[in-house]
Amino acid sequence: MAMNIGVLAIQGDVSEHINAVKNAMDFYKIKGSVQKIKRKGDIKDLDFLIIPGGESTTISKLMIRYGIFDAVLERALNDELGVMGTCAGSILMAREVVDDSRVKTLGLMNMAVRRNFFGRQRESFESEIHIEGIGNYHAIFIRAPVIERCSPPCKVLAKIGDKIAMAKQGNFLALIFHPELTNDPRIYKFIFE
Repeated sequence: MAMNIGVLAIQGDVSEHINAVKNAMDFYKIKGSVQKIKRKGDIKDLDFLIIPGGESTTISKLMIRYGIFDAVLERALNDELGVMGTCAGSILMAREVVDDSRVKTLGLMNMAVRRNFFGRQRESFESEIHIEGIGNYHAIFIRAPVIERCSPPCKVLAKIGDKIAMAKQGNFLALIFHPELTNDPRIYKFIFE
């Protein structure tokens, strides 16, 4: 069966995610397609959606304005759509944003996040982390938020020091780093499971 994967094309590394998913599909021998998602109607045939980084408040507002927010929420809550949020996208996955009540999130995962936890652009960094089910992974953090806490059924998959860097709940994933900026396709295996 072929997978239809979409990358929300509002902000962030859209083309980088598209290329990374294509590479991962080749690596894991998965048949399917990857496309930019710009309108509500683009959601109906997707199996999985990636919400890239950017500015979480802006992404949320534009998703609502274009009708994408409700379309994603409806399909995701009916177990028809998997969703992965990276960096700012991880904020939209959370039930709670502890430091900014203006961000309307999808609330798909039982977790709380804090925006820009690791500082501004100049404080961006790279670090080795260990991801459950993958192993050691070279992660890139750019103005990264942090996942402050998870509660069941949300499960921690990786940490940076004592802070949560990646979590999974059912068919939903949140990563505070940028997998699209590496040549390592392994993170995308969670989409194909």
